[in-house]
Amino acid sequence: MNVLKVTKMTEKFVSDNAPTILTGIGVIGTVATAYLTGKATVKAVKKVEEKKFIKHLHEPATTAVKKNNEELNKTDTFKLVWMCYIPPVAAGVGTIAAIVFANQINARRLAALAASYEILGGRFDEYKDKMKEKLGVKKESDARDEIAQDAVNRNPVGKNEVIVTGGGEVLCYDKYTGRYFMSSMDALKKAENEVNFYVLNNQYANLNDFYRYIGLPTIPAGEEVGWTQDLNFGIDFSTTISENDKPCIVLDYHVVGVRRRPSSPGLKAVGLAREDGHPMN
Repeated sequence: MNVLKVTKMTEKFVSDNAPTILTGIGVIGTVATAYLTGKATVKAVKKVEEKKFIKHLHEPATTAVKKNNEELNKTDTFKLVWMCYIPPVAAGVGTIAAIVFANQINARRLAALAASYEILGGRFDEYKDKMKEKLGVKKESDARDEIAQDAVNRNPVGKNEVIVTGGGEVLCYDKYTGRYFMSSMDALKKAENEVNFYVLNNQYANLNDFYRYIGLPTIPAGEEVGWTQDLNFGIDFSTTISENDKPCIVLDYHVVGVRRRPSSPGLKAVGLAREDGHPMN
């Protein structure tokens, strides 16, 4: 393995793992800054005490005793100790830079991922439309149901917690998170309409808005993805049979990268109610 190849591999590793590396540097830098600050403070106090001692040696005894408890003025103290704090300041600046650069890299990567996902979502819609055109709506729906059944078979309800949402008594499966919950077709349809209404009036809604409405716990990724006016929210419902031979509604939809503006109240804040009349969580 030649030097050029090793160099390229190293560059690729650093580029791929830059946020992690910079975050690690930030953590180490935080500890180093605290340690160096403490060390610099001890050194600075020692220098101030030595300066006061030397100063008092050249004064009458009574004056020395009187001034023994007096501090040097701020300007003299700064001139005396500022060099002691160069290492911790340098470490602090490096730490801040590492954290800022790590956040910038993550932000760029998330933006690129969101753009790619949005393009993929558009192509997926084109693919579904073409499938309906070539196979017909009935065959396309049958194919979607078979895919949903495969998803349920791979992740059987017996191995999962079933979340009781209070929205109905029908077993449902969310393909995006792999969660089972109890609801009803009416409650889910109403949630779909309400989320789309919110999108039309507020430009976008995120996935957690939908989960809050139907009574499911939110997820971290739910704040990052959702729907805009260019992509209205729509659920593809499929009917399947669970391992205990009970009907199961499978929810499928695609989302795009979306970030809530700080001024947006979200569905939770506007006080919408679920199908059963209870307020959202």
